[in-house]
Formats: sequence, C-alpha cells, structure tokens
Amino acid sequence: MSQKKTSRLYKKKHYLQVAFNSTLEEARQIISILPPSDRIIIEVGTPLIKEYGALGIRSIRSWWEARLAGNLNERGEQIFPYIVADMKTIDRGATEVAIAAHAGASAVIAMGSAPTETLNAFIASCEALNIDPMIDMMNVEFPINVLRGLKHQPKVVILHRGVDEERDNRGKMLPLHEIRRTKGAYDTLIAVAGGDTPREVQSAAFNDADIVVIWKSVYKRTDQTLDIINTFLKEIK
Repeated sequence: MSQKKTSRLYKKKHYLQVAFNSTLEEARQIISILPPSDRIIIEVGTPLIKEYGALGIRSIRSWWEARLAGNLNERGEQIFPYIVADMKTIDRGATEVAIAAHAGASAVIAMGSAPTETLNAFIASCEALNIDPMIDMMNVEFPINVLRGLKHQPKVVILHRGVDEERDNRGKMLPLHEIRRTKGAYDTLIAVAGGDTPREVQSAAFNDADIVVIWKSVYKRTDQTLDIINTFLKEIK
C-alpha cells in the first residue's frame, strides 16, 4: 500500500491546514522549518496549482515527505504526508481528481456550487482512487442543501469566507454557525477557511471545527513563521 493511501484524517483530532498560494520556492522554504507533526495538513493552493500545475503538487508532497521522514506520532506510527490539492473543481470532476491523485494528492477540493452531477462524479472518482473528497462551500448559503443531493458524502466540508469577501466586506463573518448544523445532519469533518488570526483560529476550533485553514500567515517565510505555526497548533489543541 502506498504512503498516500495510508495517510488519513482522524476524528476527535484538530488539524492545522497550511495553504501555500505564493511560489514553489516560498513553499519549499517554509516546509523546511515546519514542525514534523501529523496535525499539519499541507494544501497546494489554487494560485500555485494554476502557476505550476501537477508539478506543484508533486514537489510539495516530496518536500513535506522528506521533512516528515523518520518522525513518529503519539501512537508511535510513522507520519505520512497529507497533501490537499485545491483544484476548486467546478466541472470535469473525475478528470481533475485523476490529475491531482496521480501527482500525489491525498485529498482534492471541489466547489459546492458545482452541479450535483459534477460533485457525484468527483466523489466517485476520489473513492475509486482512494483519496479524500473535500467540498468547499464558499458562497453557498445552505451547505446542507448541497449535501442532501449527493449520492455519497465528502470526507470534509469546507466552510469558507473568501479572500475578496473578507477584504471588501468587513462585516462578513466566518460561517461558524454552520459547523454544528452540518455535523448534526451528516457524518463529515468540517474545515474552516478565511480566518488567519489566532483569535479566529481558536474560535473555529472552539466551535467544533476539525480543520482550520491558514494562508496569509505563511504566504512568505519570515523570522516569525515558525512561532506563528506553533502558536496556531496550540490554539487548536
């Protein structure tokens, strides 16, 4: 069994998803100092995928795998890389899943606003290739309505306040109220994206999010990058 296939998310555990949206070189530099933790998920962000394609996914997986080599989790097990490819799939679900999977992704993201047919094909392809489907509910008012129409449920539902929304609509809040509503109806993990401050990260974890996504804090490596990551890991414990 490949390392990709043995890499899985566990319930009752909080994860920090570190999204890279800059350059491959910036990603490489930051990965080189990340603590080797199985609570860190690495996301290859959409801008980076559009710039570098499958090479971006493959390279980031290789660097994170090397960083984790020889490290064990609290259960004494080898830590394998968990790589999310944010394809933002809106059509051709099976095709885009195959591209990401063959590049080494552990999970792929599709948009909840995609047609139901696309999401069903997307999830079926993920299941066939043994990787995790994630659905991003950015600009979806009622995520449960999307989930209700699917043949199978995704591994992760992402509740997302977009970058442009946050910048141009200061009153737009993180959709934390949807966490327990979604979990109450479906057996799925919840990720929250769009809040990069320690307070927002802590609030998402407090409201029962399983995964908190950050990107602005790790857009470029600085002298504070490692301290920032360690602070966030403490906030979501």
